[in-house]
Amino acid sequence: MPADRFDFTNKEGERLAGLLDCPAQEARAYALFAHCFTCGKDVHAARRIAEKLTGLGIGVLRFDFTGLGSSEGEFANTTFSSNVADLVAAADELRRVRRAPAILIGHSLGGAAVLAAAASVPEARAVATIAAPSDPAHVIGLFKNQLREIEEHGGVDVALAGRSFRIRRSFLDDIAQQKLKARVADLRKALLVFHSPTDERVGIENASEIFTAAKHPKSFVSLADADHLLSRRSDAGYVASVIAAWAQRYLDEPQARPQAMRETGVVVRETRRGRFEQEIRMGAHRLIADEPVEVGGLDSGPGPYDLVLAGLGACTAMTLRLYAERKALPLDQVTVRLAHSKIHAADCAACATKEGMLDRIDRAITLSGSLDESQRARLMEIADKCPVHRTLKSEIEIRTREEA
Repeated sequence: MPADRFDFTNKEGERLAGLLDCPAQEARAYALFAHCFTCGKDVHAARRIAEKLTGLGIGVLRFDFTGLGSSEGEFANTTFSSNVADLVAAADELRRVRRAPAILIGHSLGGAAVLAAAASVPEARAVATIAAPSDPAHVIGLFKNQLREIEEHGGVDVALAGRSFRIRRSFLDDIAQQKLKARVADLRKALLVFHSPTDERVGIENASEIFTAAKHPKSFVSLADADHLLSRRSDAGYVASVIAAWAQRYLDEPQARPQAMRETGVVVRETRRGRFEQEIRMGAHRLIADEPVEVGGLDSGPGPYDLVLAGLGACTAMTLRLYAERKALPLDQVTVRLAHSKIHAADCAACATKEGMLDRIDRAITLSGSLDESQRARLMEIADKCPVHRTLKSEIEIRTREEA
């Protein structure tokens, strides 16, 4: 499913750009994901873990920290503490719009950040770290050769992952004050630590220190052969699957989204993926509509006419089932096959319109069960009484207005 834009403001009033990945049905729970140092919400690990978790029924909010990606603000003005504050602001907004995150997930320095932010998100029951340092000061190793220059000049531009970032002395001062192990010891939430024994950027000893500092319940999962960034899709998928299974023990029973917060009716929005792809919301349900590749779409979902046929087919089968139950008919299963086409009006003897083109829907119904001929004939009559059939055959008024 495509992710929804989820922008919010931090405590400095800056707009942070986020994406909310939601499952097709009402989410069992929500997770908040913190990306690695100088990465962003679209880094492979964040995107792939979110994709997998939504398939397992967990919504995921991922966002760009201040000064990164599409978020406002200057990276040079950020610190580890400001990242933690951004996480708390994200949790606050998620709580306001949907539900507070029950799971906090952090990758690399983001793992240290969720450990530090956990106490400020009381609803969070479970925290998962991936390749996280046991001390945020570990990140200084990425630019250790320029520490003296930073101290002397108050800040310098350093090259990280092929890009230039300005690191200021305030960043170093803030990191030096962090007491992360003490926060881990007082976490009071379930902890799951992922780490690769071959991680060359953040050594496995960091996982040992986090795990030792934490109190139970705590678990450790070794990511054998994985690299620091979880570059392989299979590694990210594995992490997501384990998180979903592990967190289930600590989550409350799923609760329906408050009725007042649900959109009524059917809402259709462009996803901006491809020319035609649309996201369709119907209460707690979501699906995708699109067009075939040969007409310029992505073929990521059924087309508009397919959805019309689906509505007629579903209504037909439901109507027949209700009638069969009411009359105690031995109807085992109903299968409805439908197709849409255009025909010349002159070819339709029963149609009042005799010029131009008409829409035609061919509907074939298979009735399985020990039905006699009279019962089958009656069911075929009832098929034409399905409400959607009647709507399509009747005169319809469609009122259109522009909405702000």
